[in-house]
Formats: sequence, structure tokens, C-alpha cells
Amino acid sequence: MYANLRLQEEIMIPLCLSEKGEPQIIKKIGGKPEVKQHLENLGFNVGGTVTVISSLGGNVIVKVKESRIAINDDLARKIMV
Repeated sequence: MYANLRLQEEIMIPLCLSEKGEPQIIKKIGGKPEVKQHLENLGFNVGGTVTVISSLGGNVIVKVKESRIAINDDLARKIMV
């Protein structure tokens, strides 16, 4: 049982591939330091919660910290949940 829980914690997927309407915990943010800072300024922080509201062509509208934000596919792929 504990092995399954540990395995589930280690699995990460890009935000753009996560289920719509399912709150997700941000596990990692990749990219250059200025990209990470930009995402942090938008409210994307490791350990924070983000929910995909809609997705079209990889571009996503997400709910983060009670705000809705649209991000493109490149940024959504840098946010691992």
C-alpha cells in the first residue's frame, strides 16, 4: 500500500495534460529563472493549488489563488502537477 502511495507522489504531468475541473498541486516549475519568476508573479508556486478550467490547443485557462489566468502551451508545459 505504501509503495503505491509513494509511486503516486512521484508521478508528475504537465499542467496542460491534467484533468479539467480537478484541483492539482503544483509539484515543480521548470524553465529559465525569468520564466519561473514570471509564473511566480502570476501566482503559480510549488505546493499551491491550480485547477484547469478549459483547454484549447494546449492553451489553458486556469484558476489559481481565486483568479482565472490564461497561459499558453509553452508555459503550461513548464508547470508540473
